[in-house]
Amino acid sequence: MPGDGTKTAITTSNPPARLLELTRALSVFGGRPSGVDRVCLAYLKALSNAPAPCFGLARTRLGYVLLDPDGVRGVLTRLEGRVPWGEADLVARLLRRNGDYRRQTEADLRRLCIARCPASGLARMLRRHLPAGSVYLNVDQANFSQSKLQAIKSVRDAKVTLFLHDAIPLDYPEYQTPQSVLRFRDYLSAAQSEADLILTNSDASVQALRRHISQLGSVPPIQVAHLGVEVDFFQNEDNLEVPAFDRPYMICLGTIEPRKNVGQLLDIWERFAAKYPEERIPHLVICGRRGWMMEAFFERLEASPLSGRVVHEFNDLNDTQVFALLRGAAGMVFPSLSEGFGLPPVEAASLGVPVICNDLPVLREILHDYPIYAAVTDSYSWEKAIMSLAWERPASEGPDGQTGKRYFPPTWEAHFNTVLRVT
Repeated sequence: MPGDGTKTAITTSNPPARLLELTRALSVFGGRPSGVDRVCLAYLKALSNAPAPCFGLARTRLGYVLLDPDGVRGVLTRLEGRVPWGEADLVARLLRRNGDYRRQTEADLRRLCIARCPASGLARMLRRHLPAGSVYLNVDQANFSQSKLQAIKSVRDAKVTLFLHDAIPLDYPEYQTPQSVLRFRDYLSAAQSEADLILTNSDASVQALRRHISQLGSVPPIQVAHLGVEVDFFQNEDNLEVPAFDRPYMICLGTIEPRKNVGQLLDIWERFAAKYPEERIPHLVICGRRGWMMEAFFERLEASPLSGRVVHEFNDLNDTQVFALLRGAAGMVFPSLSEGFGLPPVEAASLGVPVICNDLPVLREILHDYPIYAAVTDSYSWEKAIMSLAWERPASEGPDGQTGKRYFPPTWEAHFNTVLRVT
Protein backbone atom coordinates (compact mmCIF):
# COMPACT_ATOMS: atom_id res chain seq x y z
CA MET A 1 0.00 0.00 0.00
CA PRO A 2 1.16 3.57 -0.48
CA GLY A 3 3.69 4.70 2.05
CA ASP A 4 5.81 7.78 2.53
CA GLY A 5 6.59 7.80 -1.19
CA THR A 6 3.08 9.15 -1.79
CA LYS A 7 3.50 12.86 -1.10
CA THR A 8 0.95 15.63 -1.15
CA ALA A 9 1.31 18.07 -4.02
CA ILE A 10 2.80 21.51 -3.48
CA THR A 11 0.14 23.42 -5.39
CA THR A 12 -3.57 22.66 -5.15
CA SER A 13 -6.77 24.22 -6.38
CA ASN A 14 -8.11 24.17 -2.80
CA PRO A 15 -11.81 23.48 -3.38
CA PRO A 16 -14.08 23.64 -0.32
CA ALA A 17 -13.89 19.84 -0.10
CA ARG A 18 -13.19 16.71 -2.10
CA LEU A 19 -15.32 13.58 -2.06
CA LEU A 20 -13.31 10.44 -2.80
CA GLU A 21 -14.93 7.20 -3.93
CA LEU A 22 -13.70 4.52 -1.50
CA THR A 23 -15.54 1.42 -2.71
CA ARG A 24 -12.68 -0.20 -4.61
CA ALA A 25 -10.00 0.76 -2.09
CA LEU A 26 -11.99 -0.97 0.65
CA SER A 27 -12.12 -4.19 -1.36
CA VAL A 28 -8.32 -4.51 -0.99
CA PHE A 29 -8.68 -5.69 2.63
CA GLY A 30 -7.95 -9.41 2.71
CA GLY A 31 -6.28 -9.62 -0.70
CA ARG A 32 -3.31 -8.45 -2.75
CA PRO A 33 -4.07 -5.14 -4.53
CA SER A 34 -3.99 -4.94 -8.31
CA GLY A 35 -2.45 -1.99 -10.14
CA VAL A 36 -5.72 -0.03 -10.16
CA ASP A 37 -6.28 -0.93 -6.50
CA ARG A 38 -2.93 0.58 -5.60
CA VAL A 39 -3.77 3.77 -7.48
CA CYS A 40 -6.96 4.00 -5.40
CA LEU A 41 -4.90 3.60 -2.23
CA ALA A 42 -2.43 6.26 -3.36
CA TYR A 43 -5.32 8.70 -3.85
CA LEU A 44 -6.71 7.85 -0.43
CA LYS A 45 -3.43 8.73 1.25
CA ALA A 46 -2.71 11.84 -0.81
CA LEU A 47 -6.18 13.35 -0.54
CA SER A 48 -6.52 12.60 3.17
CA ASN A 49 -3.31 14.63 3.69
CA ALA A 50 -4.15 17.45 1.27
CA PRO A 51 -5.14 20.93 2.53
CA ALA A 52 -8.75 20.66 1.35
CA PRO A 53 -10.90 18.39 3.55
CA CYS A 54 -11.53 14.98 2.02
CA PHE A 55 -14.84 13.19 2.54
CA GLY A 56 -15.32 9.57 1.53
CA LEU A 57 -18.20 7.77 -0.17
CA ALA A 58 -18.59 3.99 -0.27
CA ARG A 59 -21.25 1.63 -1.56
CA THR A 60 -22.30 -1.15 0.81
CA ARG A 61 -24.86 -3.93 0.61
CA LEU A 62 -27.40 -1.58 2.21
CA GLY A 63 -26.72 1.59 0.24
CA TYR A 64 -24.15 4.34 0.78
CA VAL A 65 -22.06 5.58 3.68
CA LEU A 66 -20.51 9.04 3.90
CA LEU A 67 -17.34 9.63 5.91
CA ASP A 68 -15.96 12.96 7.06
CA PRO A 69 -12.17 13.62 6.94
CA ASP A 70 -11.63 11.90 10.30
CA GLY A 71 -13.51 8.85 9.03
CA VAL A 72 -11.44 8.80 5.84
CA ARG A 73 -8.25 8.85 7.89
CA GLY A 74 -9.72 6.04 9.98
CA VAL A 75 -10.16 3.93 6.85
CA LEU A 76 -6.59 4.70 5.78
CA THR A 77 -5.12 3.60 9.12
CA ARG A 78 -6.97 0.31 8.83
CA LEU A 79 -5.93 -0.35 5.24
CA GLU A 80 -2.32 0.40 6.15
CA GLY A 81 -2.53 -2.01 9.08
CA ARG A 82 -1.87 0.62 11.75
CA VAL A 83 -5.29 0.00 13.31
CA PRO A 84 -7.07 -3.39 13.18
CA TRP A 85 -10.46 -3.72 11.58
CA GLY A 86 -13.27 -4.15 14.08
CA GLU A 87 -15.51 -7.14 14.55
CA ALA A 88 -18.59 -7.63 12.41
CA ASP A 89 -21.62 -5.92 13.93
CA LEU A 90 -25.14 -7.35 14.12
CA VAL A 91 -26.12 -5.92 10.73
CA ALA A 92 -23.05 -7.49 9.09
CA ARG A 93 -23.76 -10.85 10.67
CA LEU A 94 -27.32 -10.79 9.37
CA LEU A 95 -26.05 -10.25 5.81
CA ARG A 96 -24.92 -13.82 5.49
CA ARG A 97 -23.78 -13.63 1.88
CA ASN A 98 -21.04 -11.20 2.82
CA GLY A 99 -17.58 -12.71 3.34
CA ASP A 100 -15.73 -12.14 6.61
CA TYR A 101 -13.58 -9.31 5.24
CA ARG A 102 -16.55 -7.46 3.81
CA ARG A 103 -18.49 -7.86 7.05
CA GLN A 104 -15.63 -6.24 8.97
CA THR A 105 -15.16 -3.37 6.53
CA GLU A 106 -18.86 -2.57 6.30
CA ALA A 107 -19.22 -2.75 10.09
CA ASP A 108 -16.37 -0.28 10.55
CA LEU A 109 -17.80 1.98 7.84
CA ARG A 110 -21.01 2.19 9.85
CA ARG A 111 -18.99 3.04 12.96
CA LEU A 112 -16.90 5.68 11.18
CA CYS A 113 -19.52 7.33 8.97
CA ILE A 114 -21.36 10.59 9.59
CA ALA A 115 -24.37 9.48 7.52
CA ARG A 116 -25.73 6.54 5.57
CA CYS A 117 -28.66 6.06 3.24
CA PRO A 118 -30.26 3.73 0.72
CA ALA A 119 -29.33 4.37 -2.91
CA SER A 120 -32.48 6.44 -3.40
CA GLY A 121 -31.42 8.87 -0.68
CA LEU A 122 -27.91 9.66 -1.96
CA ALA A 123 -28.61 13.15 -3.31
CA ARG A 124 -30.39 14.22 -0.12
CA MET A 125 -27.57 12.90 2.10
CA LEU A 126 -24.84 14.63 0.10
CA ARG A 127 -26.67 17.97 -0.03
CA ARG A 128 -27.07 17.85 3.73
CA HIS A 129 -23.40 17.19 4.53
CA LEU A 130 -21.15 18.42 1.71
CA PRO A 131 -20.18 22.06 1.18
CA ALA A 132 -21.07 23.75 -2.09
CA GLY A 133 -18.35 23.45 -4.71
CA SER A 134 -17.16 20.02 -3.58
CA VAL A 135 -15.23 17.94 -6.12
CA TYR A 136 -15.99 14.23 -6.47
CA LEU A 137 -13.08 12.00 -7.51
CA ASN A 138 -13.56 8.43 -8.65
CA VAL A 139 -10.37 6.48 -9.42
CA ASP A 140 -12.04 3.05 -9.46
CA GLN A 141 -12.89 2.89 -13.18
CA ALA A 142 -16.07 1.48 -11.67
CA ASN A 143 -18.72 2.23 -9.06
CA PHE A 144 -20.40 5.12 -10.86
CA SER A 145 -23.46 5.57 -13.02
CA GLN A 146 -25.25 8.51 -14.59
CA SER A 147 -27.83 8.58 -11.79
CA LYS A 148 -25.13 8.47 -9.11
CA LEU A 149 -23.16 11.29 -10.73
CA GLN A 150 -26.33 13.35 -11.07
CA ALA A 151 -27.00 12.83 -7.35
CA ILE A 152 -23.50 14.11 -6.59
CA LYS A 153 -24.00 17.12 -8.86
CA SER A 154 -27.20 17.99 -7.02
CA VAL A 155 -24.84 19.51 -4.43
CA ARG A 156 -24.57 23.18 -5.39
CA ASP A 157 -21.63 23.83 -7.77
CA ALA A 158 -20.28 20.31 -7.29
CA LYS A 159 -17.84 18.99 -9.89
CA VAL A 160 -17.19 15.42 -11.05
CA THR A 161 -13.70 14.13 -11.89
CA LEU A 162 -13.31 10.55 -13.12
CA PHE A 163 -10.04 8.67 -13.58
CA LEU A 164 -10.33 6.35 -16.59
CA HIS A 165 -7.28 4.11 -16.74
CA ASP A 166 -7.72 2.90 -20.33
CA ALA A 167 -10.27 2.02 -22.99
CA ILE A 168 -9.16 -1.61 -23.30
CA PRO A 169 -12.66 -3.10 -22.83
CA LEU A 170 -13.76 -1.35 -26.04
CA ASP A 171 -10.48 -1.57 -27.96
CA TYR A 172 -10.00 -5.26 -27.20
CA PRO A 173 -13.36 -6.74 -26.19
CA GLU A 174 -12.04 -10.22 -26.94
CA TYR A 175 -9.90 -9.99 -23.79
CA GLN A 176 -12.90 -9.14 -21.58
CA THR A 177 -16.07 -10.81 -20.46
CA PRO A 178 -19.19 -9.60 -22.33
CA GLN A 179 -20.53 -8.20 -19.06
CA SER A 180 -17.42 -6.09 -18.45
CA VAL A 181 -17.61 -4.65 -21.98
CA LEU A 182 -21.24 -3.61 -21.48
CA ARG A 183 -20.42 -2.21 -18.05
CA PHE A 184 -17.58 -0.11 -19.45
CA ARG A 185 -19.84 1.26 -22.19
CA ASP A 186 -22.20 2.45 -19.46
CA TYR A 187 -19.31 4.03 -17.53
CA LEU A 188 -18.08 5.83 -20.64
CA SER A 189 -21.58 7.11 -21.42
CA ALA A 190 -21.93 8.42 -17.85
CA ALA A 191 -18.50 10.04 -18.06
CA GLN A 192 -19.36 11.77 -21.33
CA SER A 193 -22.59 13.23 -19.99
CA GLU A 194 -21.64 14.09 -16.41
CA ALA A 195 -17.85 14.45 -15.97
CA ASP A 196 -16.37 17.92 -15.68
CA LEU A 197 -12.87 16.46 -16.01
CA ILE A 198 -11.40 13.09 -16.94
CA LEU A 199 -8.01 12.05 -15.62
CA THR A 200 -5.93 9.36 -17.28
CA ASN A 201 -2.46 7.89 -17.07
CA SER A 202 -0.88 8.25 -20.52
CA ASP A 203 -1.11 10.00 -23.86
CA ALA A 204 -1.97 6.62 -25.38
CA SER A 205 -5.00 6.39 -23.08
CA VAL A 206 -6.06 9.94 -23.99
CA GLN A 207 -6.15 9.03 -27.68
CA ALA A 208 -8.19 5.88 -27.04
CA LEU A 209 -10.65 7.63 -24.71
CA ARG A 210 -11.15 10.57 -27.09
CA ARG A 211 -11.85 8.17 -29.95
CA HIS A 212 -14.60 6.35 -28.06
CA ILE A 213 -16.12 9.29 -26.17
CA SER A 214 -16.37 11.42 -29.33
CA GLN A 215 -18.78 8.83 -30.73
CA LEU A 216 -21.13 9.67 -27.83
CA GLY A 217 -20.95 13.47 -28.02
CA SER A 218 -18.65 16.24 -26.84
CA VAL A 219 -15.50 15.12 -25.03
CA PRO A 220 -14.91 16.51 -21.52
CA PRO A 221 -11.45 17.94 -20.78
CA ILE A 222 -8.88 15.16 -20.28
CA GLN A 223 -5.76 15.58 -18.16
CA VAL A 224 -2.79 13.18 -18.27
CA ALA A 225 -0.96 12.39 -15.03
CA HIS A 226 1.55 9.55 -15.21
CA LEU A 227 1.24 7.16 -12.28
CA GLY A 228 3.88 7.20 -9.58
CA VAL A 229 6.02 4.37 -8.27
CA GLU A 230 5.80 3.49 -4.59
CA VAL A 231 9.50 3.48 -3.75
CA ASP A 232 9.03 2.39 -0.13
CA PHE A 233 7.65 -0.95 -1.35
CA PHE A 234 11.18 -1.73 -2.44
CA GLN A 235 12.84 -1.63 0.97
CA ASN A 236 14.40 -4.87 2.14
CA GLU A 237 12.97 -6.60 5.21
CA ASP A 238 14.87 -8.92 7.49
CA ASN A 239 13.70 -12.54 7.78
CA LEU A 240 11.40 -12.19 4.77
CA GLU A 241 10.23 -15.54 3.45
CA VAL A 242 10.40 -15.62 -0.34
CA PRO A 243 10.74 -18.51 -2.78
CA ALA A 244 14.37 -19.35 -3.60
CA PHE A 245 15.71 -20.68 -6.90
CA ASP A 246 18.91 -22.49 -7.80
CA ARG A 247 19.57 -20.51 -10.99
CA PRO A 248 18.52 -17.23 -12.63
CA TYR A 249 14.82 -16.56 -13.04
CA MET A 250 12.62 -14.29 -15.11
CA ILE A 251 9.53 -12.79 -13.53
CA CYS A 252 6.10 -12.04 -14.99
CA LEU A 253 4.03 -9.78 -12.74
CA GLY A 254 0.36 -8.82 -12.87
CA THR A 255 -3.16 -10.23 -12.93
CA ILE A 256 -3.21 -13.35 -15.11
CA GLU A 257 -5.77 -12.36 -17.74
CA PRO A 258 -6.04 -12.81 -21.53
CA ARG A 259 -4.38 -9.58 -22.67
CA LYS A 260 -1.30 -10.28 -20.54
CA ASN A 261 -0.45 -13.04 -23.04
CA VAL A 262 1.17 -15.31 -20.44
CA GLY A 263 0.52 -18.31 -22.67
CA GLN A 264 3.28 -17.09 -24.98
CA LEU A 265 5.75 -17.39 -22.11
CA LEU A 266 4.74 -21.00 -21.54
CA ASP A 267 5.27 -21.58 -25.28
CA ILE A 268 8.79 -20.16 -24.99
CA TRP A 269 9.67 -22.24 -21.95
CA GLU A 270 8.39 -25.39 -23.61
CA ARG A 271 10.70 -24.67 -26.56
CA PHE A 272 13.55 -24.14 -24.10
CA ALA A 273 12.77 -27.56 -22.60
CA ALA A 274 12.97 -29.15 -26.04
CA LYS A 275 16.37 -27.56 -26.76
CA TYR A 276 18.28 -27.37 -23.46
CA PRO A 277 18.96 -29.51 -20.41
CA GLU A 278 16.90 -28.37 -17.43
CA GLU A 279 19.86 -26.80 -15.63
CA ARG A 280 20.33 -24.42 -18.57
CA ILE A 281 16.74 -23.18 -18.52
CA PRO A 282 16.07 -20.08 -16.38
CA HIS A 283 13.09 -20.35 -14.08
CA LEU A 284 9.88 -18.55 -15.04
CA VAL A 285 8.13 -17.03 -12.02
CA ILE A 286 4.53 -15.93 -12.62
CA CYS A 287 3.18 -13.69 -9.83
CA GLY A 288 -0.39 -12.46 -9.87
CA ARG A 289 -4.01 -13.13 -9.13
CA ARG A 290 -5.85 -15.53 -11.39
CA GLY A 291 -8.10 -13.54 -13.67
CA TRP A 292 -10.95 -14.25 -16.05
CA MET A 293 -11.24 -16.36 -19.20
CA MET A 294 -7.98 -18.21 -18.49
CA GLU A 295 -9.25 -21.69 -17.65
CA ALA A 296 -7.53 -23.32 -20.63
CA PHE A 297 -4.19 -21.74 -19.72
CA PHE A 298 -4.39 -22.84 -16.09
CA GLU A 299 -5.29 -26.38 -17.13
CA ARG A 300 -2.32 -26.40 -19.47
CA LEU A 301 0.00 -24.97 -16.83
CA GLU A 302 -1.06 -27.47 -14.18
CA ALA A 303 -0.62 -30.38 -16.60
CA SER A 304 2.78 -29.21 -17.84
CA PRO A 305 5.83 -31.25 -16.75
CA LEU A 306 7.58 -27.88 -16.30
CA SER A 307 5.13 -26.76 -13.60
CA GLY A 308 6.81 -26.59 -10.20
CA ARG A 309 10.21 -27.44 -11.69
CA VAL A 310 10.96 -24.62 -14.12
CA VAL A 311 7.69 -22.67 -14.29
CA HIS A 312 6.25 -21.45 -10.98
CA GLU A 313 2.95 -19.68 -10.25
CA PHE A 314 2.39 -17.63 -7.07
CA ASN A 315 -1.02 -16.11 -6.36
CA ASP A 316 -0.86 -15.30 -2.64
CA LEU A 317 2.41 -13.47 -1.99
CA ASN A 318 2.19 -10.08 -0.32
CA ASP A 319 3.62 -6.95 -1.92
CA THR A 320 6.87 -7.09 0.03
CA GLN A 321 7.49 -10.68 -1.06
CA VAL A 322 6.63 -9.87 -4.68
CA PHE A 323 9.02 -6.95 -4.80
CA ALA A 324 11.75 -9.01 -3.16
CA LEU A 325 11.33 -11.52 -5.99
CA LEU A 326 11.29 -8.69 -8.51
CA ARG A 327 14.52 -7.25 -7.13
CA GLY A 328 16.29 -10.60 -7.47
CA ALA A 329 15.10 -11.40 -10.99
CA ALA A 330 17.43 -11.57 -13.98
CA GLY A 331 14.71 -9.72 -15.84
CA MET A 332 11.00 -9.08 -16.25
CA VAL A 333 9.11 -10.59 -19.18
CA PHE A 334 6.04 -8.55 -20.16
CA PRO A 335 4.42 -9.77 -23.40
CA SER A 336 1.18 -7.84 -22.78
CA LEU A 337 -0.95 -7.17 -25.85
CA SER A 338 -2.46 -3.92 -24.53
CA GLU A 339 -1.84 -1.52 -21.64
CA GLY A 340 -3.13 1.79 -20.38
CA PHE A 341 0.11 2.49 -18.51
CA GLY A 342 2.13 -0.65 -17.76
CA LEU A 343 2.91 -0.41 -14.05
CA PRO A 344 4.81 -3.73 -13.59
CA PRO A 345 7.64 -2.91 -16.05
CA VAL A 346 7.85 0.62 -14.63
CA GLU A 347 8.35 -0.87 -11.17
CA ALA A 348 10.97 -3.27 -12.53
CA ALA A 349 12.84 -0.47 -14.27
CA SER A 350 12.74 1.59 -11.07
CA LEU A 351 14.67 -1.21 -9.37
CA GLY A 352 17.17 -1.51 -12.20
CA VAL A 353 15.73 -4.86 -13.28
CA PRO A 354 16.00 -5.40 -17.05
CA VAL A 355 12.70 -5.57 -18.94
CA ILE A 356 11.73 -7.46 -22.09
CA CYS A 357 8.35 -6.27 -23.34
CA ASN A 358 6.06 -6.08 -26.31
CA ASP A 359 6.64 -3.02 -28.48
CA LEU A 360 3.59 -0.98 -27.43
CA PRO A 361 3.42 2.82 -27.94
CA VAL A 362 2.40 3.36 -24.30
CA LEU A 363 5.45 1.48 -23.03
CA ARG A 364 7.73 3.62 -25.19
CA GLU A 365 5.94 6.71 -23.84
CA ILE A 366 6.55 5.73 -20.22
CA LEU A 367 9.76 3.66 -20.34
CA HIS A 368 11.54 5.32 -23.28
CA ASP A 369 14.56 3.25 -24.37
CA TYR A 370 15.01 1.32 -21.11
CA PRO A 371 13.45 -2.05 -22.09
CA ILE A 372 14.39 -4.58 -24.71
CA TYR A 373 11.43 -4.24 -27.09
CA ALA A 374 10.37 -7.29 -29.06
CA ALA A 375 7.14 -7.82 -30.98
CA VAL A 376 5.18 -10.74 -29.59
CA THR A 377 5.30 -12.28 -33.07
CA ASP A 378 9.11 -12.38 -32.91
CA SER A 379 9.67 -15.48 -30.77
CA TYR A 380 13.35 -15.71 -31.71
CA SER A 381 14.09 -12.26 -30.24
CA TRP A 382 12.25 -13.14 -27.04
CA GLU A 383 14.16 -16.39 -26.59
CA LYS A 384 17.49 -14.74 -27.35
CA ALA A 385 16.87 -11.84 -24.95
CA ILE A 386 15.72 -14.14 -22.13
CA MET A 387 18.75 -16.42 -22.38
CA SER A 388 21.08 -13.44 -22.66
CA LEU A 389 19.74 -11.78 -19.51
CA ALA A 390 19.71 -15.06 -17.60
CA TRP A 391 23.22 -16.24 -18.39
CA GLU A 392 25.33 -13.43 -19.85
CA ARG A 393 24.65 -10.65 -17.33
CA PRO A 394 26.90 -10.89 -14.24
CA ALA A 395 24.81 -11.49 -11.12
CA SER A 396 26.47 -8.58 -9.29
CA GLU A 397 26.00 -6.11 -12.10
CA GLY A 398 22.89 -4.04 -12.65
CA PRO A 399 21.64 -2.79 -15.99
CA ASP A 400 23.66 0.43 -15.62
CA GLY A 401 26.85 -1.60 -15.85
CA GLN A 402 25.45 -3.72 -18.64
CA THR A 403 23.82 -1.15 -20.90
CA GLY A 404 24.60 2.27 -19.44
CA LYS A 405 20.86 2.93 -19.08
CA ARG A 406 19.23 4.40 -16.01
CA TYR A 407 15.52 4.92 -15.51
CA PHE A 408 13.97 7.75 -13.54
CA PRO A 409 10.37 6.73 -12.80
CA PRO A 410 7.43 9.10 -12.57
CA THR A 411 6.65 10.04 -8.99
CA TRP A 412 3.45 10.32 -7.01
CA GLU A 413 4.52 13.81 -5.98
CA ALA A 414 4.51 14.93 -9.62
CA HIS A 415 1.25 13.07 -10.22
CA PHE A 416 -0.58 14.79 -7.38
CA ASN A 417 0.95 18.17 -8.18
CA THR A 418 -0.99 17.84 -11.42
CA VAL A 419 -4.15 16.25 -10.04
CA LEU A 420 -4.63 18.56 -7.07
CA ARG A 421 -3.95 21.59 -9.27
CA VAL A 422 -6.73 20.73 -11.72
CA THR A 423 -9.32 19.39 -9.26
